[in-house]
Amino acid sequence: MPDPVTVRPGAAERLSRMVQLPTVSAELEQRGLADFDRFRELVAELYPLVHEHLSFERVTDLGLLYRWRGRGDGDPIVLMAHYDVVPAVEGHGWTFPPFEGRIHDGSVWGRGTLDDKGPLLVLLEAVENLLADEFAPARDVYLSFGGNEESHGAAARAIADLFRERGITPWLVLDEGGAVVDAPLPFVRVPAAMVGVGEKGVVTLRLAARGEGGHASAPNAMTATARIARAVHRLSPNPFPKRMPRSMRTMLATFAPHTRGGARLLLRALTAMPWLTARVFARVGGEPAALVRTTVAATMLEGGTAPNVLPAHAAATLNLRVAVGETVGSTAARVRRVIRDPAVTVEVIEGSDPSPESPTDTAQFAAIAAAVARSYPEAITAPYLMMAATDSRWFHRFSPAVYRFAPLAMNASQRAAIHGVDESVTIDSLDRGERFHRARLTSLPA
Repeated sequence: MPDPVTVRPGAAERLSRMVQLPTVSAELEQRGLADFDRFRELVAELYPLVHEHLSFERVTDLGLLYRWRGRGDGDPIVLMAHYDVVPAVEGHGWTFPPFEGRIHDGSVWGRGTLDDKGPLLVLLEAVENLLADEFAPARDVYLSFGGNEESHGAAARAIADLFRERGITPWLVLDEGGAVVDAPLPFVRVPAAMVGVGEKGVVTLRLAARGEGGHASAPNAMTATARIARAVHRLSPNPFPKRMPRSMRTMLATFAPHTRGGARLLLRALTAMPWLTARVFARVGGEPAALVRTTVAATMLEGGTAPNVLPAHAAATLNLRVAVGETVGSTAARVRRVIRDPAVTVEVIEGSDPSPESPTDTAQFAAIAAAVARSYPEAITAPYLMMAATDSRWFHRFSPAVYRFAPLAMNASQRAAIHGVDESVTIDSLDRGERFHRARLTSLPA
């Protein structure tokens, strides 16, 4: 266990207050910066020792950067989180209002409890508790909090750019990502702390087509909406190749000793034959399939002004998560080839390439595993490839050790509630998350 310190009670109540501020970055134009500014002030109120002892720098309107000076001059670590959230509507099936921060039945409920105010809180809890014990880390520690991760992460990118301009290469970067789960794969039923060692890229494509328009009583053979519908249909089934990332092979090899019988034999076979594994995962569907190929999802459709008028213009927005081994450019090119319609334009709205995969045979990864052992002793630590994008991707351009792990326990229903309905985190998980960061910070090498 970490060295004993006095741990303040009331973490659940502090998280509740954070949830009550609707820091919805997608609604920033309508809502303004008021709740984001209040959040910064709330951090100072709830964590007075952090406010007193850590230097603070505001980077853009939404980036919060704190520096905790260490005893030595080794390369620093950067611990990341974001305080913005996705929208939530009370009438969409929430048991409790999404921005009430209700504490009920051993959990805190509300938007952001898991993504990402809960992980942000346990980090601040650990630092505050260690400061109360007059602890100083072995090397500098930066806390980097972004306020628009859910809207492409410009604040975190500016913070990463600042590090690069100042010639600071972090020894370790740790952001949100994996969690402690009870069943990491359908055929693996062991508690596991899943640490993201890389992440898929993300690109938004816009398909657009024009038509002649006119009255709906006499439609043309190929209207603008028909072209867009055909284009989207041609992208199903998934046209992208299957690949087995290095991190996936390491993950399967890590699980094998903790399984028995047929499951162990299956894991060994999948580890030895990556080409077969990619095909098996693709057939399983869901999260396993998303790990081995670029995914395509049509998320927005538009066109038409009236029910009896043929639209002169139609469009679809696609969200693609780009697999390791591909790029934004190659992904857009493949979409154009598969659609096979020069009358449909394919425009890249925004995108970032997949990140490199950080190694697992390093002191940094071992330190994460050691902190897991102190906070979740029942769990093994395994690497994996993240399917979602995080703010940490901006550090990957110049930092070799970037990992993604939120030290909270999440069952399947909790993971499904992220960006969904009834997001919640257990109070026990908050306690363990604080213990993880405390262990991580007290064992830093000089």
